[in-house]
Amino acid sequence: MPVEFGVLGPVTAWDTSGESIRLKGPRHRSLLARLLIAHGRAVPLGSMVDALWADPPADPVGTIRTFVADLRRALEPNRTPRTPSRLLVTVGSGYQLKAEPSAVDADRFERAVLAAGKLAPDPAYACLDAALSYWRGPAYADVAEEPWARNERIRLGEMRLLAVELRGQALLDLGRPAQAAADLDGYVDDHPWRERGWLLLALALYRAGRQAEALDVLRRARTRLADELGLDPGIGIQQLEADILRQADHLSADLAATDQVWTTAAAIYGRTVPAGTRARLRATVDLLRNLAVTGGSGLESARTQRSATVRAAEEVGDPVLTARVIGAYDVPAVWSRSDDPAQAAELVSAARQALGALRSADHDTLRARLSATIAVESRGLFGTSGPDAARVAEALARRLDDPAVLAFALNGRFLQSFHRTGLAAERDALGAELIEISSRHGLVTHELLGRLVRMQASAALGDLDEADRQAAAADHLAAEYESPLVAVFTQWYRATRLAMTGTPPADVALAYRAAAARLDDAGMPGLRHGLLPLALLGLQIQHSLPVVVDPAADWGPYLPWARPHLLLADGRIQEAAAAVEDLPEPPPDHLVEALWCLAGTAAVTVQNRDTMRRALNALRPAADEQAGAGSGMLTLGPVARYLAELERALAE
Repeated sequence: MPVEFGVLGPVTAWDTSGESIRLKGPRHRSLLARLLIAHGRAVPLGSMVDALWADPPADPVGTIRTFVADLRRALEPNRTPRTPSRLLVTVGSGYQLKAEPSAVDADRFERAVLAAGKLAPDPAYACLDAALSYWRGPAYADVAEEPWARNERIRLGEMRLLAVELRGQALLDLGRPAQAAADLDGYVDDHPWRERGWLLLALALYRAGRQAEALDVLRRARTRLADELGLDPGIGIQQLEADILRQADHLSADLAATDQVWTTAAAIYGRTVPAGTRARLRATVDLLRNLAVTGGSGLESARTQRSATVRAAEEVGDPVLTARVIGAYDVPAVWSRSDDPAQAAELVSAARQALGALRSADHDTLRARLSATIAVESRGLFGTSGPDAARVAEALARRLDDPAVLAFALNGRFLQSFHRTGLAAERDALGAELIEISSRHGLVTHELLGRLVRMQASAALGDLDEADRQAAAADHLAAEYESPLVAVFTQWYRATRLAMTGTPPADVALAYRAAAARLDDAGMPGLRHGLLPLALLGLQIQHSLPVVVDPAADWGPYLPWARPHLLLADGRIQEAAAAVEDLPEPPPDHLVEALWCLAGTAAVTVQNRDTMRRALNALRPAADEQAGAGSGMLTLGPVARYLAELERALAE
């Protein structure tokens, strides 16, 4: 339809000439905002009435229909009388605004920000600059006080802050630090809790030759974080301040020279190593291992090319070569849900075939690596040979006395350690061994894994001091070795920490949303899908708050355990009882305790004694742990609380 809509500021609409369309009164704008915030889904009349009035008039439905007729005339002035609207359509007892995504400024803005993360600095800057120009004020400014608009306003506001920071980074990458500093100076004052803004501003000032001002910015950041927010500065601020004081070389690295060295070396390799050789396959795996830890499109590309490399090795017909190509990709995995289950199954099959061809003890190192690959790739799945493969890999690695192989095998054992609840202490010991082995032998990526494993396990055990130490150590190591994916996990942990320390739920929710923004371009769909809605639901359950349902939420794989609570919130008791009856076993992954707590709580509400007993038996081994905190991503509070609730209900 030739109408465009704006929500990044006061709610408005424009015709094809760019002229504003007159929308009558404020309730017409509120109605249009409610339709737009539904993102193309139908909105029931009841929801419209609730959105427009705290105290409805005598005939709210008739009034809504009048408003809809007014909007239709305004948005489609040339529509023939009595011809059905093609833009604002009637659906059942409600209405649907059938606007194309490209017709809404917020949708164009989001797509531009996500696209910029995959572009080179020059087009990324242009893309972000254009996207930020869409903003005319706070999102949904006309309905700023309405509860139904709050989540969307917060989400869009967080994405706008991310866009400003990405634009600042693009300017730095383009060698324009003075412009970056000018853009970021007011930004940090308006948003002092955004540590990334302070870091970008300080780095921009330093690269612009203003070292004293850069240090002053970091000191100002410390003061504001402490005085206004009661927060200690993150490891990034501490590290940057130290680097500026010693004028570390990497702060003003000559990117052009780096690119030139890379291009020259790649060209020499291409000329020296003939095409089609096995050496190229082995070198490709090494390259993919490095690419995988860069995050975002790098991780996604590494996964795709890894499968292609394995298939190419299989075509050569040499099982030893295939085993080397499969086993060499020992990229640490810290999350127990696969990002690509189909690809994981393909790799497990290839590893099993390669194992079957290697019978000699001379190949024990390769057999250990292949077994570790099977353990890592079959994580979070029922009924696989993953646990057996993890035990075989570990036994072989210990006998071989090979630190790199043992670290890889321990990664597999860690990912197979979620078959029941209450194993946080075991994972903490695994993390400690990983750190000890890796730090002694220079295995940086596996040391990072060990730090994150201990961070998660310590959170589950309620030892936040130890979890803080591990998170800080992981951040420090990641900054030194440029491993951006680590910050995804440490930021989520810090949001979870707020939930464990009595922070008001609204502030925790903001922290969760800020952490979720990192997942958009992290290249880890197995982590991203459904995590934020689950974290927010867990927050509401933890604090016994009414469950607020976001109709646009992507619950991903967690919908079966969220569904009973969503139905109960909607007053659909019988459907909720049926959903509890149909609940499957939670998968053996990081969130097994959290999902059992959700199942148990819903079962108590609908009085499903069988599910109550299942949840009680499943959760008993974790009686001393914090529900969900072993994920490092969210928590529902102490497991003991849910056990007590289940025992009381079953005793009645």
